Amino acid sequence: MRFQRRWMMVFVSGMLPWLVLMCADTTDADSPVATGDWIGLFDGHSLDGWEGDPQYFRVQDGCIVAGTLKKKIPHNYFLCTRETYGDFELSFEAKLVGEGKNAGVQFRSQRIPDETEVRGYQADIGIAWKRPVWGALYDESRRRKMLAEPDAQLAKSLVRPGQWNEMRVICRGDRIQIYLNGTQTVDYREDDDTIERTGVIGLQIHSGPPTEAWYREIRLRRLDP
Repeated sequence: MRFQRRWMMVFVSGMLPWLVLMCADTTDADSPVATGDWIGLFDGHSLDGWEGDPQYFRVQDGCIVAGTLKKKIPHNYFLCTRETYGDFELSFEAKLVGEGKNAGVQFRSQRIPDETEVRGYQADIGIAWKRPVWGALYDESRRRKMLAEPDAQLAKSLVRPGQWNEMRVICRGDRIQIYLNGTQTVDYREDDDTIERTGVIGLQIHSGPPTEAWYREIRLRRLDP
């Protein structure tokens, strides 16, 4: 037994450098490099740090609720951060309640003066054009088109209707990645150098039938370019 213990100690000592190297090699070289800690963009009880129409945005049960179930929503409305962000990782949870089932989260976006609209990228939420668009990348009020989206069946299989869905957006340089409930749905490269790479984060409620978009656990960390 004493010989066996001694042999095991020698074996483990010899393997240790290799184990360290193996662990180091499993790191994704293309994974985001954070330059700061995670910060909460929503404190859970107020809209401090945000600006938008109070008729369509409120805090309830520790969540930001966009829209209303009492009447038709006449325009797209956005609750936007007062601060701008460039390269970052954004994480949040969202769910939809009501008839409309269409919303989204803006990023690298800008307010359009004298309008309710914003201009910029959107991580889409819900259903549009009679298909699920959860986890798609839309260009709101600029090119006005889908830039990238998952297969409709994949989006349908990933989403939890009427329940909380976790989404993650990673922006670094010209690359944008979107994840829905842990699965990547978009990996997009922007080839237009005139497109802004900084802007506000915005929570949308889409025009249309009575609908509420609920948002919570909104947090962000800045990344190296």
